[in-house]
Order: sequence, then structure tokens, then C-alpha cells
Amino acid sequence: MDQVITLIAPPGALRPAFAGETRAALGALGAQAGTPDWLAPGEAADIPFAGLAAEQALAAIRAALGDAPVDAIAQPAEGRRKRLLIADMDSTIVTTETLDELAAFAGLKEEISAITRRAMNGELDFEGALRERVGMLKGLPVSALEQTWAETALMDGAAELVGTMRANDAHCALVSGGFTFFTSRVADLVGFHEHHSNTLLLDGDRLAGKVGEPILGRDAKLATLKRLAAELGLPLAATMAVGDGANDLAMLGAAGLGVAFKAKPVVAASARARVDHCGLRALLFAQGYREHDIRAAMA
Repeated sequence: MDQVITLIAPPGALRPAFAGETRAALGALGAQAGTPDWLAPGEAADIPFAGLAAEQALAAIRAALGDAPVDAIAQPAEGRRKRLLIADMDSTIVTTETLDELAAFAGLKEEISAITRRAMNGELDFEGALRERVGMLKGLPVSALEQTWAETALMDGAAELVGTMRANDAHCALVSGGFTFFTSRVADLVGFHEHHSNTLLLDGDRLAGKVGEPILGRDAKLATLKRLAAELGLPLAATMAVGDGANDLAMLGAAGLGVAFKAKPVVAASARARVDHCGLRALLFAQGYREHDIRAAMA
């Protein structure tokens, strides 16, 4: 069978009945559905199918599963393992928007978070919104960066995603509209081969209220995906991108597998694949990795 749909749920939440409902939904549309292949008991299963476009299959399965906390990703069975990962940082590899958290030390978290939400949902120009938010932080002590970093947590599954892909010869790059102060630390902590982001300009021991130009935004993320794929001699079909904001849409659309991760509404509605309920391990299961592959990579 030339297509596969992967069901993923929080550990222990994927019941065999969900696989049965998926097969029934595929059969009702005239597709052939194979036997479920459990990648991780209670967490992830592949269901091969044929005779139906992935988009149709996905719509039917999401309708069948209803409000169940199950993510479903449909794609061609061939070429699932990706050789290049491009990942956003804020609200993707880490759990927070680091600029919003930094703003808390200036007493401006609510105001800046409101601008961030609109920019990430595509309601504001990203570059202009970034300049505005950084300008509001002029004069903030540099020590606030360290305090923000100390409170920054990794997203569930981030280390497993990068560690497993690296162990299987994939190149991993962190590409963020955030700042080098944070991406450099996240890259070292998680194991990314490289990181690309923006630079906060300083005035002595305080923020200057300006960001280095040119700003790394939507177009630059797409350009980085294409450049790294070319440098590695890879077709875009062999790449994966993951992010949550409107500035990620171009790279998600161009990658072989672009995943909207717990994304803003405009992004979730546009992306071909999305993860709403699970951690970043879901991106490994979508590539056909098994639980023992993840454990072996992290050992």
C-alpha cells in the first residue's frame, strides 16, 4: 500500500478502538486499509492504506475520531524518513515565547504578548511587530536575559526528536524569529547542528531597543530550508519543518513534511500536517520511528 496514516496520542491514550475506527472510516470511502502496525503500544500506530488521497483520508479520520486526543498524519509511505530538520524555537522547541517572558521583567508581558499573538496569527507584519516589541524593552538590564533563560523549559520530546534524527544521520537546524542569546543555548542543550535567529542590540549592560538587521522572518526561514537542503544535496521531499506561527508557513509549505505544532489558528488551518495533542515525539512516529529506536538514540 502506497499511503500511511499515523495515529499518535499521549502515552497510554491510543486505544486499539481508535485504529479500528480509522480503518472503518477508510473502508467507508472505498479505500483498502491494512493491519495496524504499533510503533509504540498505547501511543502510536501506522495504518497503511491505498485507493484514497491523503487529504480525503485525513478529513474522514479526523471526523471519525471526533474530540479524541489523537493526532493523525497522512502521507506517502515512501520517503518518510527525513534527512533535514528545520525547527522553530518559541512555542515549538521551548514551551514559551521567550520575548514575552523577557518582557515580564519590564512589566510589559501582557502588552507585548498581545502583539506576539497577533503577529504569530498573521494579523501583523512580523518584522514590524518585532521591531515594535524590542523597542518597548529599551533600557532593560541584560541580566533579564539570563533570568529569562533560567525559566525557559524545553517542549516535551524536543531532545528525543533531535537526538533520534541526529543518530540516524539527519541534519538539524534551529531557525527562529527569536534571538541568538536563546537559540545558541537551546541548540547546545538539545543538540542542533546549527542555529539561526536575530540579534538583540545592546547599549552597555542594557538593551538598546533595537534588533540587528536584516530581520530573520518568514522569507528567511524558507530561504534557510532551501539553502541547507541544497548544501546537503537533498530534495525538499527529504526535509521536515516544524513551527507554530504565521512566519513558519512558507517553510512548512515547502518542506517534504511540514508540521504545524500546537499552532496558531491560521497555521493549523493551512498546514498539511498538524500536531495538536502530543509532544514532539509525534514527529518521530510520523517518520516511522519505533519506541525502541528512540530509546536506542537516547541511550
